[in-house]
Amino acid sequence: QVQLVESGGGLVQAGGSLRLSCAAPGSIFSINVMGWYRQAPGKQRELVATITSGSSTNYADSVKGRFTISRDNAKNMVYLQMNSLKPEDTAVYYCNIDRALSSYYGRAYDIWGQGTQVTVSS
Repeated sequence: QVQLVESGGGLVQAGGSLRLSCAAPGSIFSINVMGWYRQAPGKQRELVATITSGSSTNYADSVKGRFTISRDNAKNMVYLQMNSLKPEDTAVYYCNIDRALSSYYGRAYDIWGQGTQVTVSS
């Protein structure tokens, strides 16, 4: 089973910044869309930002102008730079790949990581 590994979460004061990283295993390739989602306690998981293989980006309205998604295709990495953080950004952040090819499994769809906690204090 293919799994992604997120890092970079933590505790930060409102107005601060964090940079999340997500690594996909080297055994997968031809990655289509990479994205970040988040889930706050008692709420459904929601989209934060996505980036296509051609680097087209999409953001939730709540993070536009504050968050920036980027990817390094050579390293199978996706990043989320989060600035001007607010307490309402507190959530577990998950990395996702919508589809890719795996050396072991062939086609792989809807790949997730285990999540990284981001806590913003007021």
